[in-house]
Amino acid sequence: MFSLSGQKALVVGVANDSSVAWGCAQALRAQGASLAITYLNEKAEKYVRPLAESVEAEIIAPLNVQDAAQHDALFAEITERWGKLDTVVHSIAFCPMEDLHGRVVDSSAAGFGLAMDVSVHSFLRLIRSAEPLMAEGGTCMTVSFYGSEKVVEHYNVMGPVKAALESVTRYAAAELGEKGISVHALSPGPLKTRAASGIDHFDQLLNQAADRAPMHTLASIEDVGAYAAFLASKEAAHVTGGVHPIDGGYSIIG
Repeated sequence: MFSLSGQKALVVGVANDSSVAWGCAQALRAQGASLAITYLNEKAEKYVRPLAESVEAEIIAPLNVQDAAQHDALFAEITERWGKLDTVVHSIAFCPMEDLHGRVVDSSAAGFGLAMDVSVHSFLRLIRSAEPLMAEGGTCMTVSFYGSEKVVEHYNVMGPVKAALESVTRYAAAELGEKGISVHALSPGPLKTRAASGIDHFDQLLNQAADRAPMHTLASIEDVGAYAAFLASKEAAHVTGGVHPIDGGYSIIG
């Protein structure tokens, strides 16, 4: 129904083959997009590089989003090799364990600030660098969760952090719409990823979510990837600013 042939896509957040970012990368490539894929550090590279090579990624580069030099080097390479960018997928989040496992009211200023910087402001930094490369329009996507709007047991400080992420999605969409750049938040229900495993009692949350969802099943990274690929297409050019549930109906049940 649609093609991403000729498009250039940056995917940030692949850690292993269960990452949401990996589901997005596979789907974007399957529809014809050329990929740039990043990895966090040398330890992560041995897991990410084989995956990136398997989808013929044209750029494979390190990116710790707190390292401005790595950020600048990545976009310099994208500019030199491609001269444009059509899609950005941001699928990263972090919170220090002691803050993640504690009460929101007990979160430290440093931990809360770090969670906001890595999980939220890094998305804005990617958008800002991508904007001049999207002269003919483009799509920027991030990954959120239902805990942004309702209290989900054990999700703790990441609830307010994801709420902020969804808010910046709306503001960025409003600011960039006139340039034909759409901004989205993908919101799958609980998924068994490495990042999510840090949440206390996460297996219990998975089981409860599957029981609660009308379809009684959880979304997969392939489901999220398919939706992301559609949003990256020209057919979705007039869709922007939304939080898109991909969760088997989990979020509609009170």
